[in-house]
This record gives sequence, C-alpha cells and structure tokens, in this order.
Amino acid sequence: MNNLKILYEDNHIIVVEKAPNIPSQADKTGDIDMLSLVKNYIKEKYNKPGNVYIGLVHRLDRPVGGIMVFAKTSKAASRLSEEVRNKTFQKKYLAVVDGKFEQEAGTLEDYLYKDERNNMSKVVSATKKNAKLAKLDYKVLIYDEVKKLSLVEINLHTGRHHQIRVQLSHCGHSIFGDQKYGTRGQGKQIALWAYKLKIVHPTTKEEMEFEDFPEYVGTWSIIRKIKKEKNWAIRGHFPKCTEFVHFGKCPRIVHFSLVYFMLILWKWKIFYKNHIYSFL
Repeated sequence: MNNLKILYEDNHIIVVEKAPNIPSQADKTGDIDMLSLVKNYIKEKYNKPGNVYIGLVHRLDRPVGGIMVFAKTSKAASRLSEEVRNKTFQKKYLAVVDGKFEQEAGTLEDYLYKDERNNMSKVVSATKKNAKLAKLDYKVLIYDEVKKLSLVEINLHTGRHHQIRVQLSHCGHSIFGDQKYGTRGQGKQIALWAYKLKIVHPTTKEEMEFEDFPEYVGTWSIIRKIKKEKNWAIRGHFPKCTEFVHFGKCPRIVHFSLVYFMLILWKWKIFYKNHIYSFL
C-alpha cells in the first residue's frame, strides 16, 4: 500500500495530505499523481476489482503541499463541487514570503489574465479581455528580521490560476522558492502550504474542519520561531495533537476524553457495588 497520509476517511470522502511536487491529477509528464494514489489506496485497502471511482473536487498547484479532499461517490463529488461554487468550501494557506508588509493584515484585489501558452498568470487592467477578478485576505503571523521573511496566512475569496503566487509577487512579497514568480529561494521548494480545509459533509451535512502542517524544517522553521517568540502553545495557533479537528480544537478533544474516562469509572463503580452486594 502506498505511503499516503490519511487525515480522515469514511464511506463518502477521504481527506489526505498532498506532498509537494506531486500533481493533483495526471498530466503530460506521466508522473504519479494524487488522484491515482488515492485510487490505488482504495483499491488495495478494500481489495476492489476493476476501476475505482474517486472524484476530484479541487486542485493544488504541483509544487504546493497541503490538504486535499476527494469524493468516494459521484453524489459526494457533486455536492462538494457545489460547495466550491457557493464558496462554502473554505481553504486557508500558509506562505513564507519576501520582505516586511506595511500592514499586518489586508486584502489584495487584482485582475488576472492567464497565459495558456506559457502556463502563467499576470496582473492586468480590469478592462483586458478575459481578465478575472482575484481577491484574497492576508494576515502576517511573524516577521523574521534576520532572514527578511514573513510568515503569512492566506484566505482565498476566489480560485484563480496561480492566484496566491501572482498576487503576492505583484505586491512585492513573492513566495520564497517560487520558481515562476519569485525573486528569492531559486532552486528551493516553494513555501506555500494549504493547511486548513473547512467543508460541510456531503451526506451528514455536518461542518468539518481539518488542519495539517509542513514539517518545521528549512524555510518552514519560521513556525518554530513564532511559537517561541509569541509563546503559542502546541494546541494554540498551530495545533499538532491532531490534524482532524472536527470536534473543535484540541482542548475540546481533551474534554471529551475526560468525560469518557469518568463514564468508565462510573460504570466500574456500579459493577463493583453490585458485585459486593451479591457476595454478601
């Protein structure tokens, strides 16, 4: 069975971590892709003959890592795709970018034009033919004075081609390691990660939230710096005790665990009391 990191799985959806440099679906390179990896995983785990249905609901750029959700049924795929269209399908990203922002939080609005021939996008005027509005919110989490790099959280309002990469580069804060739009970290892995996903379950209609983080090494070691300088606990801004936070943040999971433990003690107390009475 392939080394696929599963964050959550049921009969309708499967949530996984996409490693950097793996395409979301098959492309002209012929390299292994996430859609095929998930299909192979399902086929091997459940010993399914023939073709396995897995619905591709959204994509991440090939060099970008992070959370992806796939549908295991056509109905789930249809409902999740509807969430994407209705913007109830929410994704947040972490990025390490060049320089220091003037404002700690803000919104970027641009019009983007996709160059199909070169597979690149650029900021253009709103009047250009086929230009599309691109909007995102950013929040600076920390600035490294020594390396002159900022760790930012990105919330997308639109899902344009290479949107985060193009807009941050255009405003003078290109992503470290971006080979197409960046100015720093050439030859390095792009520091862009889809770390949070929020959806409504296609069948139960329950709100679900997932979090997953890159290893705190290399460029991403800046996360260690923010935890140290701002004294954020592991279960605070960057929870590591679980990737699946469907029941809320880690403290609430601990709360449920304590309730479960107390329930076991209560049952044992009744058993012990009845046992003594029967002996007497």
